[in-house]
Amino acid sequence: MDVPEEAGTMKYVMMIIHGDDEHSAADEAGAPSMDSWFETARERGAYDLGVRLDERETARMVRVRGGRPLVTDGPFAETREWIAGFALLEASSIEDAIDLAQRNPAAHWGRVEVRPVHSFGGPILGEE
Repeated sequence: MDVPEEAGTMKYVMMIIHGDDEHSAADEAGAPSMDSWFETARERGAYDLGVRLDERETARMVRVRGGRPLVTDGPFAETREWIAGFALLEASSIEDAIDLAQRNPAAHWGRVEVRPVHSFGGPILGEE
């Protein structure tokens, strides 16, 4: 669904989550192409930016405890999932953002999390 210019929109982060969960070859084969997803997102004016992250083995977790930094390898030591990338979307509602997310191929072989961007009371990224 197209978002009229006069309608209020919000920013949403769409996180691409890879994991060891099972999906079938049919799920993967039925996924739309990434090119078609980008085409749809751009036609709607919903795609602001996206980032594909490097492999999870290159990640480092940083925490500060007792005033000392603790740096460990890997993304999430207690889980089999990791964030593979994200896109910043602009949509008129969470439902519109979800509609776009379900068209992303990653939703067919992984998971896609959609979350509103918090503005901390200031302007939202990309707004004046």
